[in-house]
Amino acid sequence: MIRFLLSLGKIKPVYDVVYKAVLFICKIFLVADILITSMAVVGRFVPFVPDPAWTEEVVLTLMTYMAVLSAALAIRKGSHIRMTSFDKYLPEKLLNVLDLIADIAVLALGVVMMIVGWKYAQGIGAKGVYVSMPKISKFWMYFPVPLAGFAMIVFELEAVYLQIFKLFKKEGKA
Repeated sequence: MIRFLLSLGKIKPVYDVVYKAVLFICKIFLVADILITSMAVVGRFVPFVPDPAWTEEVVLTLMTYMAVLSAALAIRKGSHIRMTSFDKYLPEKLLNVLDLIADIAVLALGVVMMIVGWKYAQGIGAKGVYVSMPKISKFWMYFPVPLAGFAMIVFELEAVYLQIFKLFKKEGKA
């Protein structure tokens, strides 16, 4: 079992690339969010700077992408809020099992987000349009949910692998 788990560890570079790609997307969206918001605010007070009607909807959509994608990024770093009050009182093996159960539950949430989010994006989202940009489908407003679900699945698969590896590493020689 340990050999199998060690061989799975060779795909870590794939997780690193996905993490860097999602982080890069979040950074680009943050910069775009800041620039568009700045233009909108300045446009309200400076007559020659435009204040297009689409800025609010685009900023909110970009914020949605950043919120759900950064939550997926937090999975990889283990930086989500979690209850650790009793961790020091529990045996390490039990703690690892509980962490594994939590990771599997979050993995299931990622699957639900991807499947149901995709249905909503294609259903409701594809039927609507942005008020200030009637040529653009609201699909893009719903798409962050399945996208984040996919990212959560990727990062949770790694977390589950690491938890299983921890469980078996204690018993065998690694």
